[in-house]
Amino acid sequence: MKKVLLVLAALAVCAAFTIPSLAGAASRAVTIVTIHGDNGDFQGRVKSERRGCLGNRIVKVFKQKGDRQNPKRDEVIAKDTSERVGDHGVWSVGNTGRKRGDFYAKVRRTDACKGDYSRTISL
Repeated sequence: MKKVLLVLAALAVCAAFTIPSLAGAASRAVTIVTIHGDNGDFQGRVKSERRGCLGNRIVKVFKQKGDRQNPKRDEVIAKDTSERVGDHGVWSVGNTGRKRGDFYAKVRRTDACKGDYSRTISL
């Protein structure tokens, strides 16, 4: 009987930590990151319905090595922190010197905001 009570107590503690984390994940705001640029001068926007998701977000620009995005394999060539300007965030890494290849941007998730990958652009 004591073992059963200990198991139930352990399950209750695990549930207490799991349920809030699931609730937090469900309430993260959708975020969209875009990328534009030519001649290696990359810039874009961060969009979200939640204003707190627009600014102070680290955006990384990757050079895609294969036929699809893979941030574990692809090379990070630049990064910037977005700034909120009205109803969107803006970011710009300046001229990276990268003039050929496929590139995309990534913004990581936060406690309040979902992460996103931009479309891939080819130069």
